[in-house]
Amino acid sequence: MIELAPLAWAALGLAAVTIGISKTALPGGSILAIAPFATVLPARTSTAAMLLLLIVGDVFALITYRRHAHWPTLLRLAPAVIAGLVAGFAFLALAGDGIVRRAIGVILLAMIAVTLWRRWRQNRANAVAPAPGGLVLSGVYGTLGGFTTMVANAGGPVMSMYFLATRTPVQVFLGTSAWFFAIINLVKIPFLAGLGLFEGHVLLMDAVLAPLVVIGALAGIRLAKRMNQVLFDRIVIVLTIAGALYLLF
Repeated sequence: MIELAPLAWAALGLAAVTIGISKTALPGGSILAIAPFATVLPARTSTAAMLLLLIVGDVFALITYRRHAHWPTLLRLAPAVIAGLVAGFAFLALAGDGIVRRAIGVILLAMIAVTLWRRWRQNRANAVAPAPGGLVLSGVYGTLGGFTTMVANAGGPVMSMYFLATRTPVQVFLGTSAWFFAIINLVKIPFLAGLGLFEGHVLLMDAVLAPLVVIGALAGIRLAKRMNQVLFDRIVIVLTIAGALYLLF
């Protein structure tokens, strides 16, 4: 087991609860868990430790929202996501942590700006909601989502921006996100294992933190039932901005 101070364990525990809530109520919210993990643990170790906890959360997200997924969207995203995962793996193996984080922060802020601009333009034109993502839109977001999730488990905000850009309803948003990240996180395991990141002390630490992810996931299910579409969209945007600024600074 990794020796940590009580305050460090408290920070990781709060981050684990946040991961659970993000999986069942606030897609992209897991970006807030990156900060304590990256602060308390070495950068690469934090990536591996978070991945296993994210997978625990994925189980509850699938149990709750698996029937609401929009599979054509997932299939449309798949080729670009695979390309992003491969690029992210190469970048993770070669680039320094500082460069990686700042690059992701810039990408997220750019995606927020584009999404808000698209919405403003559509509202002014009284346009109907667009179809769920053309090839260009899904290609850009899919590649960035695959890249950021491989490098820093930070793909949630990017994909949240994609679903917001296509005006996806809350339940479909949550169901499609659940399947997307459940599949992607399992695909990432052999990549990170190949870098030797799943050491015994990481597994023991995650075994201690996993029950807190479960608690967060159950709380998130109750929270999601009480949110309307407008509030949901605003919270996702705020969480994404907060995560992007953290990665930049």
